[in-house]
Amino acid sequence: MENNKVTLKINGMTCASCASVIEYGLKKEKGINSASVNLASEKAYIDFDKEKISEKDIEKAIKNLGYSVVKGEKLDDSKKLKWRFVLSLVFGLPMIFSMLTGQMDLIPKFAQAILATVVILICFDIWISGFKKLVKLAPNMDSLILIGSAAAFLGGYFESAIFILIFISLGKYLEAITKGKTSSAIKSLIGLQPKIAIIIKNGQEIEMEIAKVQVGDIILVKPGQKIPVDGIVVAGYSAVDQKAITGESVPVEKKIGDEIIGATINKTGVLQFRATRVGSQTMLSQIIKIVEDAMGSKAPIQLLADKVSFYFVPTVFVIALVAGLVWFLILHSAPMALTAFVAVLIIACPCALGLATPTAVMMGTGLAAKNGILVKSSKALEIAKDVNMVVFDKTGTLTKGEPVVTEIISAGETLEKEILELAASVEKNSEHPLAQSIINKAKEKNIKLLAVENLQAIPGKGVEAFLNNKKILLGTRKLMQENIILVDFIEEKIANLENQGKTVMILAVGKKIAGIIAVADVLKENSKEAVDTLHKMGKQVAIITGDNKRVGQAIAKQLGIDRVLAEVLPQGKSDEIKKLQAEGKIVAMVGDGINDAPALAQANLGIALGSGSDVAMETGEIVLIKDDLRDVVKAMDLSKYTLNKIKQNLFWAFFYNIIGIPIAAGVLFSLTGWLLSPSIAAGAMAFSSVSVVLNSLSMKMHK
Repeated sequence: MENNKVTLKINGMTCASCASVIEYGLKKEKGINSASVNLASEKAYIDFDKEKISEKDIEKAIKNLGYSVVKGEKLDDSKKLKWRFVLSLVFGLPMIFSMLTGQMDLIPKFAQAILATVVILICFDIWISGFKKLVKLAPNMDSLILIGSAAAFLGGYFESAIFILIFISLGKYLEAITKGKTSSAIKSLIGLQPKIAIIIKNGQEIEMEIAKVQVGDIILVKPGQKIPVDGIVVAGYSAVDQKAITGESVPVEKKIGDEIIGATINKTGVLQFRATRVGSQTMLSQIIKIVEDAMGSKAPIQLLADKVSFYFVPTVFVIALVAGLVWFLILHSAPMALTAFVAVLIIACPCALGLATPTAVMMGTGLAAKNGILVKSSKALEIAKDVNMVVFDKTGTLTKGEPVVTEIISAGETLEKEILELAASVEKNSEHPLAQSIINKAKEKNIKLLAVENLQAIPGKGVEAFLNNKKILLGTRKLMQENIILVDFIEEKIANLENQGKTVMILAVGKKIAGIIAVADVLKENSKEAVDTLHKMGKQVAIITGDNKRVGQAIAKQLGIDRVLAEVLPQGKSDEIKKLQAEGKIVAMVGDGINDAPALAQANLGIALGSGSDVAMETGEIVLIKDDLRDVVKAMDLSKYTLNKIKQNLFWAFFYNIIGIPIAAGVLFSLTGWLLSPSIAAGAMAFSSVSVVLNSLSMKMHK
């Protein structure tokens, strides 16, 4: 089975029932594993088996449902909708004037019919769309408008037919504008991409389209220019404005060896860098993909609205028919029955239901991206607010991951220089931050490394090697215990160092302890503030580390952390998360390394640091581009805020229909003797979907 994913732009969707019809229709096709249709972005996100169905077959299935797939960029139809509204309003003005002044007799019936016909012709694409969906037995919002306005016209209610189409045209125009604004975040991200790069070849500066840049090219960036792709500085020194990508307000200094991100702005000096990631591999491209995927995903809360939308239009047809029939039987009045029938069809609004969740998700994920927080799915947005336990990895997450050697202590006759020489020699091929601190110390002391044999890393415990047929061990107490080497005589010194929050590595030669090396890692500046804020939010905080309990507790004490999960091997991290979940905790795991990936996947919510490994970023459901733990708090705050907006939108969408449809059906007639005018119903319907989108747009103001 060869799975493939495709995103298709859909033309012809007018309401939530359209999205539901396409979704349900696609899911019935053999070979389609999943389909998610987003009304707000007008896109279908499809996972399919290439061996069973092709992309062309999928497009054909969509066409058979009465919709079409747009190739290339979908044209902005807001101008077309604007002119449709303006023209329908112009030809409807005489009727509006006569109705407002109460002088309907001013315009003869034949003139009213002509004006109504002109307005219908101006809005005829609504009728065509509605008719097509009726024929395919998949009625949508346009089908309701078609039947409602046609019934009003044929029944001689020309002013109602005109008013309905004017209000619907206004609603669709406003909806197109506001929907366009909800996707402004993704448009602004795409707009960040520079078009040209200056490549240095054979000492010459050559301008080149960014699409032609290759990994390894040396690129020149002058002050004020955008950095075209990701890379590593090979010459020069400058400050780079990374705000557009990471949200950092202050430019970051860049020197030889530093990584730089495409689409950021070089501020002061001239930089030369080697391209490391180009095209779809750049951080900006990855961010755009993550944000687009998140905007296309569906939160669990949306499932109810989707189910309602699927059955909504057929149900409204039934209610309208019943309302019309009941009033005809009660009042023996065809005009009254027709008024109720048309009003029910027109006031019903599945659009508000369909737009409630996606518009809020699009705004929430866009707002997060602007703050350097990548939310990879709307499910993550929904989970984040429920988290009550946040687990932080220690090295590289709470700490900078740049430890330094603080003490070298001999356990007998071995000199400190010899201890450092042996330790650096066995660690020389390791990328682990603790190993690097020892290697750096040896370089500082100009110590020449020895050639060791049979070097072997023991995950979570240390390393072993052989020198002159003697086994050299460097690592934890566990490693010593497993090799039956006593550490009791030096235990007090080790404990004192660990109580200071330092990591201690024990060096053994043969069966004897030669000495110990203490390494200290510096806490990140904002670690304490992040932990304090999480406590204020009512969440518990834990630290997970491969270090022993004393080291974990020392750091926990400095930061005010509640629980310490110590001496946890990389493969055991996910088990610790399971134990917390078994206690009833909803766990967020925050990590940056490859060995954090299983724990990130196991947690209810995985939060990966963007400064960490690609594997951690791939596994995490939320990625923090900046190396700032306060963004964990921001992500949770934004999650709660976005979900509140979704709930508000769904409440008003359901409330509007639950109240509006019975009123249109005439439930208040016995009390007031009044039936809702189809014209007022049309205005209310147009307002409902626009109000939902405007509520989502208000999220731009959130700080």
